[in-house]
Amino acid sequence: MPQGIGTVVKAPLSRQSSLVTHPSLGSFRRVLAARGEQGDRPYGTPGTGGPSCSPREILRRLRGAVPGCPLLSHPEELRPYECDGLTAYRQIPLAVAIPESVAQVQEILRVCRTLRVPVIPRGAGTGLSGGALPNRSGLVLSMTRFRKILAVDPLNRTARVEPGVTNRAISEATSPFGLFYAPDPSSEVACTIGGNIAENAGGLHCLKYGLTVHNVLSVKILTAEGEWLVLGSEAYDAAGFDLLALLIGSEGLLGVVVEATVRLLPRPPLARLIVAAFPSVESASTAVGKLIGEGFAPAGLEMMDNLAIRAAEAFVHAGYPVEAAALLLCEFDGGPEEVDDQIELAEKRLRESGADFLRSSSSEEERLLLWKGRKSAFPAAGRMAPDYYCMDGTIPRRSLPEALLRIARLSEEFRLPVANVFHAGDGNLHPLILYDASHPHELQQAERLGRRILELCVELGGVITGEHGVGVEKLGSMCIQFRAPELAQFHRIKEAFDPDGILNPGKAVPLLHRCAELGAMHVHQGALPFPEIERY
Repeated sequence: MPQGIGTVVKAPLSRQSSLVTHPSLGSFRRVLAARGEQGDRPYGTPGTGGPSCSPREILRRLRGAVPGCPLLSHPEELRPYECDGLTAYRQIPLAVAIPESVAQVQEILRVCRTLRVPVIPRGAGTGLSGGALPNRSGLVLSMTRFRKILAVDPLNRTARVEPGVTNRAISEATSPFGLFYAPDPSSEVACTIGGNIAENAGGLHCLKYGLTVHNVLSVKILTAEGEWLVLGSEAYDAAGFDLLALLIGSEGLLGVVVEATVRLLPRPPLARLIVAAFPSVESASTAVGKLIGEGFAPAGLEMMDNLAIRAAEAFVHAGYPVEAAALLLCEFDGGPEEVDDQIELAEKRLRESGADFLRSSSSEEERLLLWKGRKSAFPAAGRMAPDYYCMDGTIPRRSLPEALLRIARLSEEFRLPVANVFHAGDGNLHPLILYDASHPHELQQAERLGRRILELCVELGGVITGEHGVGVEKLGSMCIQFRAPELAQFHRIKEAFDPDGILNPGKAVPLLHRCAELGAMHVHQGALPFPEIERY
């Protein structure tokens, strides 16, 4: 793996959240021992540290348990599974299983638990945080054969689907009933519901319609022991603890999703999109807060800076004004009269906020073309640099102007261009750090810049991920976002679901002693956790 994964860069103290550098690792472990916790146990791995038998024996046992299930083990077969969408992190797994029935998944989990083999669930592999990065001694559990839409209930506006079904496929299957599935990541044509649940994916329209957690009613999962659990309900509420919300966004650490019931919504009769150009990034980001503050409820509100505008326009030819410093894409949907009124009022507010160019879609074809530029911004970044590193912090909307100004300064400090294209309505930033991996140390420089951006998000009252997840990419940044007691509680939840730690080990939640090693701990309201720890 690249050097520097998960490291935390020193940062100055701030008024809301700050870092204390270099706490004593030995003292931190003594505190953990006093609390009865195993600070030295690797997170998410069995107590013995790995599988209990040879790779050949593992493969023999798996083939015997599920004889009809494809089990890949040759290097050339494994290569396509060495990474997910975060291609800077690569690891060849021991094997890849591609089951097609729940019974096969159960048997695979039971064998892996008995032999203490790590299991890495994988959907389409479009994730951007290394959540599906293999373990070299582990099994990748590919769920791509689970792609059936099991039932559509137009009266209750629900659909039961297997985890390998794509977002786009649900909306296409339910379109004859006038319904659609709302979460729409830019990868909606490829990404699957199982992966959406793992990362709590959002999309361009999450401002109005919510994230995955707001659009999934229930799931069926298999635990690490291969046992069934049903979380949630098709009703509006369910008794007991809300374990469904706990599972969504858990990145494959708690169970393997084998079925989901999703919420469907009536398809709006009309949608129209405004493209507004601004002479500065600051004026565009200020306009975002004004629109929301005055009661507008856009279906989507996206922002692109000049680097992103130029790349997307050259890639798609959507008609974007390439001289603009920033673009806002603001969509309204609903009844025709309501939409037309909202468009007229919003255009007026955007002009008052400094917009010097406005274009509103007059047809569905034009609307889709204008959106295509935004949805193609990530692949279009390949026109600007051989490689890019996409971040995913989220901040309060009020902090957008300050955040973008300071990201520009960091870009200058690290001498790496940054293109900003993001969900402005909910403050979910996606800075694209442009670099060339063929140049020595440039990837490490991009990683350091990315961590500084995430530190900035926390400092401004935000979080280190909005929808891409933590995976392996942001493990170090979790030490900034959370204090030791909170991280310890995450470990207890993991152990309750997966006591042997075989499900997706090493992802999402760092070890407590890892945070001490990295030299950073969260400071809340000026108070240090565990004040008895020696610090220097």
